[in-house]
Amino acid sequence: MILLATRFMMAALLLSGTATPALPQTAPTAASDIPSGFKPDEARKNYEMRTVKIPMRDGVRLNTLVVVPRGTQHAPIIFSRTPYGAAKALGGDSSNDYRSSLPASFAALAEAGYIIVVQDVRGRYGSEGDYVVARPLAGALNPTGVDHSTDAWDSIDWLVKNVAETNGRVGTIGVSYGGFTTLMSLVDPHPALKAAVPINPLVDGWMGDDWFHNGAFRQGYLDWIYAMSADKSSRYTLELSRHDTYESWLEAGSTGEMASRWGMDRFPMFQKLVAHQAYDDYWQQQALDRILAKQPLKVSTLHVHSLWDQEDIYGAPAAYQAMEARDRENNGNYLVIGPWRHGQSVAADGSKLGALDFDGNSSAWFRRKILIPFLDQHLKDDGQPAAIAPVTAFETGANAWQKYERWPMSCPGDCATNPRPIYLSAKGEMGWEPPVGAGGFAEYISDPARPVTYRQRPLLTTYDRLSTWGQWLVDDQRFAEARPDVVTFVSDVLSEDLRLAGDPVARFFASTSGTDSDWVVKLIDVYPDVYPADPAMAGYELPVSMDIFRGRYRKSLSKATPLAANEVLPYEIKLPPVSHKFLKGHRVMVQIQSSWFPLYDRNPQAFVPNIFLAKKADYRKAVQRIYTSPQYPSRIDLPVIP
Repeated sequence: MILLATRFMMAALLLSGTATPALPQTAPTAASDIPSGFKPDEARKNYEMRTVKIPMRDGVRLNTLVVVPRGTQHAPIIFSRTPYGAAKALGGDSSNDYRSSLPASFAALAEAGYIIVVQDVRGRYGSEGDYVVARPLAGALNPTGVDHSTDAWDSIDWLVKNVAETNGRVGTIGVSYGGFTTLMSLVDPHPALKAAVPINPLVDGWMGDDWFHNGAFRQGYLDWIYAMSADKSSRYTLELSRHDTYESWLEAGSTGEMASRWGMDRFPMFQKLVAHQAYDDYWQQQALDRILAKQPLKVSTLHVHSLWDQEDIYGAPAAYQAMEARDRENNGNYLVIGPWRHGQSVAADGSKLGALDFDGNSSAWFRRKILIPFLDQHLKDDGQPAAIAPVTAFETGANAWQKYERWPMSCPGDCATNPRPIYLSAKGEMGWEPPVGAGGFAEYISDPARPVTYRQRPLLTTYDRLSTWGQWLVDDQRFAEARPDVVTFVSDVLSEDLRLAGDPVARFFASTSGTDSDWVVKLIDVYPDVYPADPAMAGYELPVSMDIFRGRYRKSLSKATPLAANEVLPYEIKLPPVSHKFLKGHRVMVQIQSSWFPLYDRNPQAFVPNIFLAKKADYRKAVQRIYTSPQYPSRIDLPVIP
C-alpha cells in the first residue's frame, strides 16, 4: 500500500508540473572502465617473456623476445629469426602456462629445458633498419656490410652475454624464411652456435624455392610479395576481383600486367624478379647451397624436408647435399624427410595431409625421437649421443620410418642401386622394357586461353582464409587426367611392391609447334579401383613427385633461347625427392602437360624476350608431342631400392 501511494503522489506532481524531489547523489562515472596502469599478476605465470632490443654492429636494434621458463638455470638457447613477427611466432602471451601460450614445437622445446628466443629480422615489425627480401650476403649484391649472417652473429653474442640463465650454448632453428636465416647463421658461425635446424628453408629462389621452378615463375606468390613489401608489418593484403582467381589472372594477361594494376611494379623485389628471369649471376651468387658448399661444416646441422612442401621443396635436400660434401671432420650433417606439407613437422598434428592418413602423429614422433635428442646432444651440458641415422625418411605408402646412410638412392646396409627406367608408350602405357618397333608419339594441343589448372577450381589466392593451399600437392589428379590437353601414361598393376628413395628424373623427347614451351611432369601412385582398406581412396591418383620446366632454358639455365618449332628435342627434368612405396596392386602413372595455372605464369608458346611483359597477342596455341620409340625412348628414371 505504501508503494502504491508513492506512485500516486509522483503522478500527481508530474501532472501539476511541480518539480520532482531530488534523487540521492551517486559517485561520478569514470572516464574508462580500464584502470590506468593495470598489469596482470606475472607471478601466476610459469614463464617470463622479455622484450629486448639487441644492437647490431651498424647501430640498428632488432626486436627480440626471450621466453624463460620459471626456475630455468644454465640452459641452452633456441634462437629463431623471422620476418613474420616474433610475437606472432610465439603465439601471444595470453596464458599463464607456456605449454598453452607457445606453439607445439616451441612448447616442446621449453618443456625439454630450453630458453626460446625469437627475433624480428631487420626492417620488419618491431626491428629497426631496412628490409630486403632474403637479403644476400654482404658483397656485390649487398654493399651495406650487414646481412643475416652478421645479424645472427651479433645477436648470439649479445644473448650469451646478457641472458643470465643460459649455459652459453645456442641452437638456431626456423621454418621457410626462418630456415633461410638458420642456414645464414652457418656462413660465419658464432663460437657459441653448436647446432642448427633449417626446416623447409629457402635456398635457391630460382631452381625450386618460392619464386621460380626451373624458370617458370610462381605468380601465385604475388600476394606474399604484396604483403611483405607494402608495409613492414604486413597490414595490407592483395585481393583479386574474383573469389575464383582463374578468370582474374586470364583477364589480366601477364604477371607484369597484374602486378602493375596493384602498384607492385614500384616494389623493388618485383623489379628484381622481372630483371632476372634467367638463372644469372644474381641468383647464382646468393644460392645458399652454392655458398655453403665452399666452406667446411663447423656446426652440426639437422636438415628437415617435407615430401609435399608446397613452397620450398628444393631447399633442404640441396643444402644437405652441399654440406655433406664439406663435412670433412664429421661434425654431423643429418637429413630428415617427413610426409608433410610446408612446416608441418613443427605443427601440432602430423597424422594427416589432405586425404592421406599416416597412422600416427609423425610430427610429434619427429620432435620426440629426432629433434630434441639432436639438440640435447649438442646444447646441453650433460647431453648424451643421439641415436640418429645420417638420413631418416618416412616411407609413404608403407607409413614407416626408414634409416639410411646417405641420400639419395641409399638403403639399409648401404646398398645403393642404379636408377630403374620405366618407359612411356604412345598408347598411353608404361613398361620396364625399352620401346621396340615403329613407336610414335602422344599429342595434345596446349591453349593458353584455357590453361590446365594446378588443382580443381575454385582457385583461391594462396593465403585466403578458405584456402587449402597447404595440401594441393596431394590432390587427386583425376581432374587433370580428364582433360584433352594432358597426356597420361600408366603401368600395368604392380605384382609386387615398388620402393623408391631418391630423385626421379624425367628424360623425354618432345616437340612443339611453337618456339617456347613449358613441360609439367607428374609421377603418380594410382590406387586400386576397389580399395576395401579405405573405400574413399579407391582409384585415387596420388601425386608422388611433380615439377615444371621452362623450355627456353633447355640449352642454358642462364640464357633463354627459342625452341626450334616442330623439332624433336631431348629434355631432362629432375623431380623432387621421393620416399615412397608403390604397393602391390597399385599402378604407376605419369602425366605431362604444358601449363600449371594460375600458380605458374603462362608460357606464351611464342618466344618473347621477357614473359613478365608478354602481351595478349603473344599467347598462342601449340601442338605438343611426346615421342616414344627406339630412337626417342622417353622414360622416367626411378630411384628403386630393394
